[in-house]
Order: sequence, then C-alpha cells, then structure tokens
Amino acid sequence: MHPAPSVIIFTSLSGLGFGLLFWMGLGVLAPTGLVAFVFFTIAYLLAVGGLLASAFHLGHPERALKAFTQWRTSWLSREAWASVAALVVMALYGAGLVFFDTKIAPLGWIGAVLSIGTVLTTSMIYAQIRAVPRWHHWSTPAMFLSFSLAGGALLAGEVTIALPLLAVAAAVQIYTWFDGDTRLARSGTDIASATGLGGRGAVRAFEPPHTGTNYLLREFVHVVGRKHSRNLRAIALVAGFGLPILLLILPFSHALAAVAVLAHMVGLFASRWLFFAEAEHVVGLYYGKR
Repeated sequence: MHPAPSVIIFTSLSGLGFGLLFWMGLGVLAPTGLVAFVFFTIAYLLAVGGLLASAFHLGHPERALKAFTQWRTSWLSREAWASVAALVVMALYGAGLVFFDTKIAPLGWIGAVLSIGTVLTTSMIYAQIRAVPRWHHWSTPAMFLSFSLAGGALLAGEVTIALPLLAVAAAVQIYTWFDGDTRLARSGTDIASATGLGGRGAVRAFEPPHTGTNYLLREFVHVVGRKHSRNLRAIALVAGFGLPILLLILPFSHALAAVAVLAHMVGLFASRWLFFAEAEHVVGLYYGKR
C-alpha cells in the first residue's frame, strides 16, 4: 500500500493522543489546574491533529461529514462517532479538573473507554480488509492498542506502567512483522486465483495489463526493498522501544523523559510507515507484482 504521510501522521498521533486520554480518564494521571490544562492540551493536539491529518487523504475532504452517516456498516464511520464522543466526554472531565479542581470519576471512566474504543475502531478499518492478508488478522488491533497504551503511559510519565507496556508493544510488533511476512503466501491467494485462470493450468505473467500506471498501482502496490525494510525495522525497535525502556530504567529526569518520548515517536513513525508500505494487497498479483 502507498504509505501516504497523512495516514501515517493520523494513525500515529491520534493513537498517542487517545492513549494519553485513556490513562487520564482512568485517573492514573489526575492533575488539576494549570498542570491538567497542559496535559489535556497535549492530548488534544495529538488526537485532533491526527484526525485532521486524515482528511488530507480523502479525495473530497469537503464530504468528510458524510462519514458519520454509515455507522452501521463502516468502521471509518464508527471511528468518527467514537472520536467525537471521546473528545466531548473528556473535555467535560477535563473542565472539572482544570477549572473546578474536581475529579468526576465516572465521567473519566466513560471517556477512557471511548478513547481506547476510538483506537480500536481505527485499527479495524485496516483489520477488516481481506484483500490485505497482512492486516486481516487479530494482531492488527493488538498492535494499535498496545502502541496507544504504551505511548499514552509514556506521555503521562507513568514509568511503572510504561515499562512493561513498551515491552509488550515491542513483542506484538515483532510478531506482526514475522508472521505477517508469510501471511499472503498462506492465504491461498495467488496469480491463478487473482486472474481467475487457475482452472486452465499453471498461470504466469506474460506482459503487464497496460504500459502505464494507474490508480491501483499507485495506491495498492508498493514494493519495499528487503534491506530497506530491515533497516527501518531496526530503527522502529531501537528508537520506539529499546531506547525509551533504557531511559526509563535510569533515574528519572524530565530531560530523559523528553528524549524517551521523542525516540518513541521516531520509532512509531518508522513502524507505521512499514505498516502501510509492506501491506501486500492481492491486486498486485494481477499485475505480477508479488
């Protein structure tokens, strides 16, 4: 799949933002006054900024509001409703902390569920796509959720929670890569089934269907070099998980915490770029690209 910057920014930042809102809603992090305002500002900038970035991937951004009408059948629509509900509920919860020094726990719990539910709906947009075997698996929502929870705990400064969650997220990421590498081959889909010519004998690509490019090739067929993929995976693991874990083990300081967050974001962006770039859409079989 084409790794468009808009969807990489969207899935990365919104996951971090809603992850932070989750821990704040649970009351694990419950500051008041100006400190609460700062944390809520960070969370909303990430969550809302990510959601706004997704609009740039739409062919007609002016029609974005129509996404709310298809909630019965579309995970994208469910994500839209879940995100708005989470942001509204957490805004009310945050107002109590910031302006009235009051923690309305039930409101925070509802906001936490809606926040992590938003991340789940985002992951299901991709996990539901049968045409991408690498995504059509339980590990896709597991990866999105583990990244969001670990990143949110890291942003919240909750070291004792962030450390094990970062390790879990790294393990999920490794499993997703190595199991995903063979998922297309194990899906039973090949050039014979893609072209519908399997009943006539062995099928191979003789010539491409056309001489120029088209929308399908631009959006759904992206080939990553093996060496390039290995390097980015190493960056994602070391920067996204290894370095933050090492820094969190050291005696706490705000400088080290900031470096840990920045490193995690670098690794997160590398991981999310690979998530899209390595996705093998079966349409590539028709063009002899797999």
